[in-house]
Amino acid sequence: MTTFVLIPGAACGPWHWHLLDAELRARGHDVVSVELPCEDDTAGLEEYADAVVDAVAGRRRLTLVAHSFAGFTAPLVCARVPVDALVLLAAMVPVPGETPGEWWAATRHPDSAVRRAGRAAQRAGAGAAQGEMPESAVPGSAADPFFQDLPPALAAQAAVRWRRQSDTPATRPWPMTSWPPVTTRFLLCRQDRLFPAPFLRTVVADRLGTVPDEMEGGHFPMLSRPAELADRLERYRRTVTR
Repeated sequence: MTTFVLIPGAACGPWHWHLLDAELRARGHDVVSVELPCEDDTAGLEEYADAVVDAVAGRRRLTLVAHSFAGFTAPLVCARVPVDALVLLAAMVPVPGETPGEWWAATRHPDSAVRRAGRAAQRAGAGAAQGEMPESAVPGSAADPFFQDLPPALAAQAAVRWRRQSDTPATRPWPMTSWPPVTTRFLLCRQDRLFPAPFLRTVVADRLGTVPDEMEGGHFPMLSRPAELADRLERYRRTVTR
């Protein structure tokens, strides 16, 4: 039985995986939805990796699914515990010595307004759902970079579940000297406003030397298309050489 380890992006937690979690369990898999110390201003990338390693203790046949900012954390986990496969889902791809804060300019992210709106929402945490964010980042608005393809009620719930995201890990250089030797797949979403598809195609080609897989949806396919995403993860699992 595969254990899918779901690692959230910035300002997120297990709730943001709950629909995918249910789909994977219904297919007979074990699932670990990781709680990261994102509000802890003493926690950096190594501490995020510690949280994942602690959460999977005693489990085997691990497939890590790393969303967004978790692209900086998941490879650190692969270097510390046996992992069958790593799936990067609309994720950041780091290079040695780069901080997450430097990543945006280094990869030439194309839209500074989207970036500012996203960071404002994440820094505000759950208060963002109560009007404490720029209008451009309000869930369901025309410029929402996160939840634009969710039903309004689900988008509102997702925003209420935002956590405050400390800036500490964004200042810590990625400590690995190379990508870990683990089977890695990248899945982007064609309607993603935070990380647009043409941008991610270039990032994946430049940094991983591969062509990403693609699906429909915005930045949170685990909420907008959980069954389709579960199907894809199952296909990835079946292709892993043991």
